[in-house]
Amino acid sequence: MDKQEIGRILEEIGLMLEIKGDNPFKIKAYVNGARILEMLEGELDDYIEDDKIVGIKGIGEALSGKIIELHRTGRLEFYENLKNSIPPGIFDILKIQGIGPKKAKVLYEKLGIETVGELEYACMENRLLSLEGFGEKTQSKILKGIQDIKRFSGQYLYGYVIEDAESIKDKLLKSPLTIRCDIAGSLRRKKEVVKDIDILASTNQPLKLMDYFTAFEEIDEVVSKGETKTSVRLKKGIMMDLRVVEDVQFPYALHHFTGSKEHNTALRHRAKAQGIKINEYGLFQADDLIDCKNEAEVYNALGLDFIPPELRENTGEIEMAEKRTLPDLVLYEDLKGAFHIHTSYSDGSSGIAQMADAAKRMGLSYIGISDHSCSAFYANGLKEDDIRRQIEEIDEYNFKSKGFKIFKGIESDILPDGSLDYSDEILSLFDFVIASVHSNLGMEKDKMTVRIINAIKNKHTTIIGHITGRILLAREASDMDIYSIIDSAADNGKIIEINCDPHRLDLDWRYIKYAKARGVTFAINPDAHSIEGMRNVKLGVGIARKGWLESKDIINCMECSELGDYFERQKR
Repeated sequence: MDKQEIGRILEEIGLMLEIKGDNPFKIKAYVNGARILEMLEGELDDYIEDDKIVGIKGIGEALSGKIIELHRTGRLEFYENLKNSIPPGIFDILKIQGIGPKKAKVLYEKLGIETVGELEYACMENRLLSLEGFGEKTQSKILKGIQDIKRFSGQYLYGYVIEDAESIKDKLLKSPLTIRCDIAGSLRRKKEVVKDIDILASTNQPLKLMDYFTAFEEIDEVVSKGETKTSVRLKKGIMMDLRVVEDVQFPYALHHFTGSKEHNTALRHRAKAQGIKINEYGLFQADDLIDCKNEAEVYNALGLDFIPPELRENTGEIEMAEKRTLPDLVLYEDLKGAFHIHTSYSDGSSGIAQMADAAKRMGLSYIGISDHSCSAFYANGLKEDDIRRQIEEIDEYNFKSKGFKIFKGIESDILPDGSLDYSDEILSLFDFVIASVHSNLGMEKDKMTVRIINAIKNKHTTIIGHITGRILLAREASDMDIYSIIDSAADNGKIIEINCDPHRLDLDWRYIKYAKARGVTFAINPDAHSIEGMRNVKLGVGIARKGWLESKDIINCMECSELGDYFERQKR
């Protein structure tokens, strides 16, 4: 096992010990051990081979022994016995919003609840009301959480499955059996949540290609196998379909299976009005195939410019393609920098220099550090002394650095009344301020709307972070008048964040087009808490493209000197 897998198991051990009410210091040792492994530089093999694992601060003999056992064997008897001592349904209960290990323990010990179904029944019977620390409000919240789990069942985050899809596509393309291959479906359109993975390939030997495909290590189960379609379940749980066609059919099939259904229906009506029939096998005038070598030619044959997959949602893209006025969508290569980056000053796993160096390796020329503010005690939010130390460290880095700059920022909590949680004196020290809501997410619609608008009007606010507060597949967006908030951002010249964390992808792309029309400027922000988290920007670019954004709409597409001047104007 590698350090990420071992870290996950150590965290799970800590969780299980907490459920069982074990010694708090013992629990903390496992949780801290997981975090230490996550932050460990280099490969775990080197530490174990050189017998340095015990010397790492926070990892004692007992813990190091378990780490070595997991690393060498992939198993740990202590972990397996512990897991067997807890009903498996408890882990499903812990996925419900509002239930942590302590509450799960009470439910199990007092009411004998071992499954989500038993918990739902107990809520319907109001049995939780008699438990200390619960009550009617908690019971209602748990019931809603159960409904959310049911509703979101069988859905997956785009960021959770895209790498698997791309890896399998690349493997197919390496085979001499494959002529052309691409991802299709909602994944190609970069929907933030998907139900399955669709891949399309062209070949002259379909059965041999299917045999080659079903031997991939990522596959857990072959559900069905045929000459034109094979369905498998990946080890991650998601279903994947591989469809194969003759190469002459590939452009038409790729368009058809990319969707969306609404886009295809609108295009089919347009084709019919022109006397053309369109389906996955081709474009036909009478019975004659209109020869198209790629998707662009499919659209051109219908009198349209090529429509990028991200825009194919039937939200005006066909009309604009006809008028030749589609936007020149932003590309990943357009990004010059990234903001909303956390370091070990708050809850990040790496230091300032490490995050900057990671950005350099990505080809970026600047970053904006914005650790959590003082109200975020759960995230080790920065006190005033921490801020001054961090500013000094950034200044020192910038003084020594050539061709790269770190901008100084903070992610300041928006308090319930809309004020920020630092004084004007402290806020004025930063190049930029990201204002975000992290608490009281269930406020009434009018109050939440006023709260965010008040933060927008604050002279120190530069960027509004993850506006709606949604957590995909886990928590709905807070109730607010999003259009009034967007209008306020436009009127006050404030930037709206596209938070690239795969669990957020907030602002929702469905609102971005409206905000762009109102003249709002955006920032594509990774919300990175680790070096690996910097890669989130690619997900954010996909959402920006779905929202019709161009590089001119996004501050991180500015050159470093231009951006510095922009922030100075914002402050004045």
